[in-house]
Amino acid sequence: MINKAVIIPTGDEIMTGIVLDTDSPMIMQTLLAMNGRCIITRHEPVADIENKISDTIKSFLGQNTDLIVLIGGSGGGHRYSSTLGKDFTHSSLESILHEKYSTELYGKNGHMWSKLICGRLEGAIIINVPGPYQEAKAAIEAFRKSYEEGEKDLKKINMSMTEAVKEQYSIKFNAQG
Repeated sequence: MINKAVIIPTGDEIMTGIVLDTDSPMIMQTLLAMNGRCIITRHEPVADIENKISDTIKSFLGQNTDLIVLIGGSGGGHRYSSTLGKDFTHSSLESILHEKYSTELYGKNGHMWSKLICGRLEGAIIINVPGPYQEAKAAIEAFRKSYEEGEKDLKKINMSMTEAVKEQYSIKFNAQG
């Protein structure tokens, strides 16, 4: 059971108020539906700086944290347009997680590239969800379903989340795990 969770929104656009964080309240609702007594901390938004994201994650380890959810920063829009910022959530997770599974989605939906990662570190499950609301909702609901069904395999959890994100679009994605 998830008794203690942390939500960490990432991205300069969230920090500056250009984009409103509507994902955190929705994720809180999902976690509370899983366990009405869950203690949830929503951390202030973290800048798209790899070591800041990694340090923020690490600051919650060793505190009986069961789940850490990172929002946003899973895209790679800067690879396609110099007007889009760089995202570092996925590289931060890759650098600190030893037990993990990830999937990359490629598409032409405005997100263009997304990397979803599920991992474990010091007893906590750590996942990231894309920033767009409908993708974040699909991913966290898929996580919830997998978790409530007792799934422990990171690959299966990740693939469930990936499929849920893909279902939000009528276009074809290429997924690489």
